[in-house]
Parts: sequence; C-alpha cells; structure tokens
Amino acid sequence: MRKNVKGNVSWVGYLDWELESFHGDDYSIINGSSQNAYLIEEEKTVLIDTIWTPHRFDFVENLKQEIDLNKIDFIVANHGECDHSGSLTALMDEIPNTPIYCTAASVKSIEGQYGKRGWNFNVVKTGDTIDIGNGKKLIFVEMRMLHWPDSMATYLTGDNILFSNDAFGQHYAVEELFNDKADQCLLWKESMKYFANILNPFAPILKKKLEEIAGFNLQFDMIAPSHGAIWRENPLQIVEKYGQWADAYQEDQISIVFDTMWEGTAKIAYKIAYEIHSQSPDTVVKVFNISKADKNEVMTEIFKSKAIAVGSPTVGNGVLSSVAGWLEFLRQLKFKNKKAAAFGCYGWSGESVKILKEQLKNAGFDVIDEEVRLLWNPKEEDNESIIKLVEGLLK
Repeated sequence: MRKNVKGNVSWVGYLDWELESFHGDDYSIINGSSQNAYLIEEEKTVLIDTIWTPHRFDFVENLKQEIDLNKIDFIVANHGECDHSGSLTALMDEIPNTPIYCTAASVKSIEGQYGKRGWNFNVVKTGDTIDIGNGKKLIFVEMRMLHWPDSMATYLTGDNILFSNDAFGQHYAVEELFNDKADQCLLWKESMKYFANILNPFAPILKKKLEEIAGFNLQFDMIAPSHGAIWRENPLQIVEKYGQWADAYQEDQISIVFDTMWEGTAKIAYKIAYEIHSQSPDTVVKVFNISKADKNEVMTEIFKSKAIAVGSPTVGNGVLSSVAGWLEFLRQLKFKNKKAAAFGCYGWSGESVKILKEQLKNAGFDVIDEEVRLLWNPKEEDNESIIKLVEGLLK
C-alpha cells in the first residue's frame, strides 16, 4: 500500500480506477482518480488527510499493515470534505484521543458531517507551525474558498513539500504517483478540467493566494495534492499554469453549444461552425449537443474559448431543459472576459433566443446584439444573419 514520496514521507491513499462521477454526479471521471493521504515519519509521526468514506475500513486496515496506529502523534485535516475526511470516523474509533490539526471552519465542517464525537481538535491558522523533529516542521496556510471555507495547505520544511489539498490536483489515477511518470496529455487535460469545473469560480481568491504563498519565499521541491499526480518534476509549472488560468483565460477558440428538437437548431449550429472557419480559419471551433456531450468536458472547452454561441428551439415559451440546466451550471462557474451569442428555431412564439441572451448575460458573458432567430428551419436567405452573428463574435 505504502509508496515512498520523498525521505520519510509516504503516500497511503487510494487509487480508484472504477470511479465514474464525483460531487454526486456533477463531475465526470474518465481516467480514474485518487484520494491522496500522506504519512510523515520523523521524530513525530503525522498523518495528512484520510480518504473517502466508502473506503474508510480498507484505509484503516491498510494503514495498520504499515504502522502501529498508536504511534500516530497527530492528524492534519487540510479539508473537511468527505473525500478527505471520510475515514476519520473509522480511524478515530481506533485512536480516539489523537489530536487533529485543522482550521476553525474545518471543525464545524467535520462535526457537521459526522457529529460531535469529542475529538481533540487543535485549531491552526496561516503561519502557525509544529515541530516534528529531525530539524523539520509543518507550516499551515489557510486556503479559504479553495474550494471550501475550511480548506488549508500544509508545508513540510526540509523536504520542501507542499501538501496542497484540492489546489493543483486532477481527477486522474496515476499508479506511478508522480507527474513525470504520467501521460502528459492526460495530466494537463485533467488538470485544466479540474480547474475549469471546480476552482474557476474562485479565481480572484486564487490569484491573491498565489501571491501570498510566493511572499513566503519557500522552496518547493514537490507539490502533493489530494487528487491525482504529485508534482515532482518542475513542481512550479502547475502554479504558473494556475496563474494563467485564473486570469480570465482564453485561447483562439469558439465553442457552440445547443440542443435541438427537430434538427432546425442543429442545422444553425453547424452553419455557424462553418462560417467561423470561413471567416477565421485559424480559430478552433468546437460543437456540442449538450444533451449528448459530457457537460464537464464541454465546460473545459468553454473555459478555453474566447466566445461561445448557445442555441435552443423554443419549447413551452422557454428553452429545452437540457440547455436551461446547463446554463445554470455555466452561471455558477463565473467565466470572465468572454463573448456570447444566441440562436434558435421556433414554430409558434419564439422566446428562446431572448431567454438565452438574458441567461448568458446573467452568467457574466458579453452578449452581442447579433442573433439568429428563425421560423422553422434555416433557409438560404437566412445565411446573412449567421454571417453577421459570426462577425460579431469575431469582432
């Protein structure tokens, strides 16, 4: 079970190759995932985080194979969410008096989820330290709203490892443990997906936190997140990427997202895609039927895009429920500095395009005036409105 990270630090987490979704069904898992827990064995023995509730008994039994649980001097709970704290109940049944170091908000989170069990919580804040012997200490850094109010990171001096919890991670199973051993295409794809779908709403906070961490003048030999690969080779490369991604990131890409009833709106979507390529051949174009596409993969493409076009026919004086639900998710992610346009077909009342434009504006997009709103199916004479919509997105 144990895998050496560096020196007297071991990985004691759980690789989940069969996981298909996370946060309920709100986040798709395609390449497996991991819940990373770490064991530090200096003069003091420290467990940093545990793993998800469904695997709590396996975690405790596996940990027993590696160490006498009574030798654990204290536990660091970087985050109270159950994918990190979920094994505490089973573990604390074995060692009930072991101190737990965490933020004040994490005490509320953990007790709120598992009840008040009389555990020995020790509240820490940014800059607090604990000596663990052999010339090493732990330094705590609060990471409020990255992505919960209780989140923090822990830095191990001497080995210069930042246990970053939910920052800098990926939902990606890497048996070989380290970033330099991972498939680089998958590693970066999953890192961006993780950022776009989970951390982007907190981008302004993240930018300030990155500046704060830089001000500590610490050396980072490794960044060990709670999901996915440990950054061992050039660990600051993911910090640099976060700095770019948090700054209203975009590429030369336009994404088209739609759903359709009788293919009229789909035909408009494909015509818009063709027209973007005609007017700007170097611009990457992606087209998604949101009722069929993976919404998290789509959001990653939206994150990369400088502009989007969203389409739905009118149904029940509104838009298709698949599009309406997706627009709410879009609003939650708080993308910045992106243009948007709306399109759709109708047979009777035709409200969908107006509704789409209102929802896109509420989601923080710069909605252009140009639109494509067509009765029944697109015809040759409708091409001019498609041309103008694309010109507005590219302007």
